[in-house]
Amino acid sequence: MTLETEINKRRTFAIISHPDAGKTTLTEKLLLYSGMLQTAGMVKGRKNARMAASDWMSMEQERGISITASAMQFEYKGCVINVLDTPGHQDFSEDTYRTLTAADCAIMVIDSAKGVEKQTRKLFEVCRLRNIPVLTFINKMDMPGKEPLDLMQEVEEVLQIESSPLNWPIGTGKEFIGVYDLRAHESLIFVKTAARGSQKAIIERKSLQEAISLLNPIDAEKLKHDLELVGGAGNPFDLNKFLKGNQTPVFFASALTNFGVEPFFDAFIELAPSPYERPADTPTGEKLINPFTTPFSAYVFKIQANMDPRHRDSMAFLRICSGQFEKDQSVKHHRLNREIRLNRPHSMLAGERTTVETGVAGDVIGVINPGVFAIGDTISLTGGFNFKPLPKFQPEIFARVYPKDVSKRKAFDKGLNQLTQEGAVQLLKPLEQSGDFIIAACGQLQFEVMQYRLKDEYNCETKLEKLPYSSSAWIKGDISKFQKTTQSLIVLDKDNRPMILFGDSYERRYVESLNPDHELKELSD
Repeated sequence: MTLETEINKRRTFAIISHPDAGKTTLTEKLLLYSGMLQTAGMVKGRKNARMAASDWMSMEQERGISITASAMQFEYKGCVINVLDTPGHQDFSEDTYRTLTAADCAIMVIDSAKGVEKQTRKLFEVCRLRNIPVLTFINKMDMPGKEPLDLMQEVEEVLQIESSPLNWPIGTGKEFIGVYDLRAHESLIFVKTAARGSQKAIIERKSLQEAISLLNPIDAEKLKHDLELVGGAGNPFDLNKFLKGNQTPVFFASALTNFGVEPFFDAFIELAPSPYERPADTPTGEKLINPFTTPFSAYVFKIQANMDPRHRDSMAFLRICSGQFEKDQSVKHHRLNREIRLNRPHSMLAGERTTVETGVAGDVIGVINPGVFAIGDTISLTGGFNFKPLPKFQPEIFARVYPKDVSKRKAFDKGLNQLTQEGAVQLLKPLEQSGDFIIAACGQLQFEVMQYRLKDEYNCETKLEKLPYSSSAWIKGDISKFQKTTQSLIVLDKDNRPMILFGDSYERRYVESLNPDHELKELSD
């Protein structure tokens, strides 16, 4: 099989959503339908419940939420799937952003009862910034929720994107029995079984009239009315618009019961793009890296320590952007300007590692990081370019952290250094003051994870001292001429770029008025 054929089989995507919309459940169902799981275990917060296959950290399993972004690879109906299961919690937008840079498209999961929520809007904007194609999966149609037409309108108005339904729910809530495929013009009726979503759904294909006859008179009239409106006033699906990020195909389903899940996955592998060109910087300007013709290249989008407690090692996750990777290959490390050998590469399924011999553009591999990789690093066979840097989100909460036992200082320093290398938290140094570093994060839960991991992985309990700042920005301009208030604080990030910390939005507006020749940036390149 040729390299081009292998690359064209790849579908590399991220799943984004607001917390509790059903993202991790949908990920599990993809594993179920691909044959990777025999029985789907629902995400539970209870200690004795089965845990989601994509959640490997013990804290995730205890809480029943996704905290770190995990990467998994498996086959589904002739395609090689690379799924990046990102944290849905609003406190983990930075890890999610970096993971989205490695995706060629995204699946946006929306709770039918809640519609487009805050975190969904934020993550969608990240996709828009990078022109990432987005498929919309409206979930929980087996529960009471908003009207399908209202949900379609909400997607368009809130996210400012054209929506095009590719199926339509047949009944809703307890009466949800299937979906009508608007392209194939057939009804897919799902047979209820005692398995209750832990096994693949059984599908019966029927005509529209046969499906209507299964509904009560009110739901039957409603379905006919909705389909007439969608057919007359709905947006026809346009593949080019979708691939350019200007239109989102919409699917209705229930991930919990598996109703509508398999038809959605089948449509996904048909519509989602295979790896495409990625921009990179060269000494002479921007260059597009072709996945087929450019020899092996990749960049680091995530670093995670202690995924395997037995080895206490660090794993760097690489998105392969072009060509073919071979085990034990020697490549150029662009930032360090030296050659390194990529040995012991792994693919991941939750915390389980599988050694891989080869990989092609679109694949995500993990390599042991002996301290040479940083987030954003480019590696390749040829050298001469760097993939675009990954922007950083502005932190919003700040604290100082100390070990409770001073004899644990060495373990504390080692753990904190590892966590900052991963980008889990940011380390800031006051510009004009001596004293301890400041720990910064995008949300409170990141502090909780930091303290949990310092105790769990480095046997170091810590105490946290919150600081009175609520927002920050990077300062662009001559720092020596920058004016600030007595309450605000100027710090340096790990790359020695100046930032300013504010107590409130009023203070920020005042400081901006004092410095018309400076720019305050919320995202840092």
